[in-house]
Amino acid sequence: MISLKNLSKRYGDRLAVDDLSLDLKPGAVTGFLGPNGAGKSTTMRLVLGLDRPTSGTALIGGVPYQKIRNPLRTVGALLDARALHPGRSGHAHLTALARANGIARRRVAEVLEAVGMAGAARRPAGALSLGMSQRLGIAAALLGDPEVLMFDEPVNGLDPDGVRWVRGLMRSLACEGRTVFVSSHLMSEMQLTADHLVVIGKGRLIMDAPLADVIAGSSLTAVLVRTPHAGDLAERLRAAGIAVDRLGENELEATGAAVERVGDLAYEAGVRLHELRTREASLEQAYQELTSRSVEYGAGRAGA
Repeated sequence: MISLKNLSKRYGDRLAVDDLSLDLKPGAVTGFLGPNGAGKSTTMRLVLGLDRPTSGTALIGGVPYQKIRNPLRTVGALLDARALHPGRSGHAHLTALARANGIARRRVAEVLEAVGMAGAARRPAGALSLGMSQRLGIAAALLGDPEVLMFDEPVNGLDPDGVRWVRGLMRSLACEGRTVFVSSHLMSEMQLTADHLVVIGKGRLIMDAPLADVIAGSSLTAVLVRTPHAGDLAERLRAAGIAVDRLGENELEATGAAVERVGDLAYEAGVRLHELRTREASLEQAYQELTSRSVEYGAGRAGA
């Protein structure tokens, strides 16, 4: 479990992380979202003790990273796939990590096989593509069979098969009861992978909720209804405080209520329904609504 309490980090006059409090629980993939410059990478660095917080705490299993004995057995992380000596092979890199953390050498072969790097393990790291470097970084994170895993943009450089593999890996790790914390800018992929979402902007927490709740809270999520009594149902829904738009003579769009609520109100009003379904917003749409006021580095119009 990862616990952040009132975590802040200031660089000069810039507040990169601002009073962030979270509890990331095991058994779920928690997606970490936010615009460029929102503080995602800084937060992960604070958790791993790579930066020192200005105030607040970041704990793994109740203790700071610096106090964990054999840390690779407790937490595995991939923050920068290129952060290793370019002349050292992947096999040598993992072997050095294993020796430093008291991990059996056979584990090196196991994780290389698991990430599909067994055939390229003897190549110099500098000769690897970005996708292969990502796989090697994931192997390093898995090396100690840790209970907590953190990945910063793990699918960068991967082909579609690799992206699908990472998705399955994240899900399987969470199903084993591990804490899995993943940052990404790929909303469509995060929608398929995450159980829970943490969204930050300008260093501050915007949302900490299950994925389904984030999407359901979007103004673009609506209940679509087809009924020969559209006028009567619209009146009943509005009386219950639900926003309604008429899409046609027999069609309505209701926002601000779950499909079950709309169905119950139709039943109470004695309205016959021909269709009742939810039109969900995409995660990208919900995310854009949440972060619209938190984009720090946005592009202007061409020629402006």
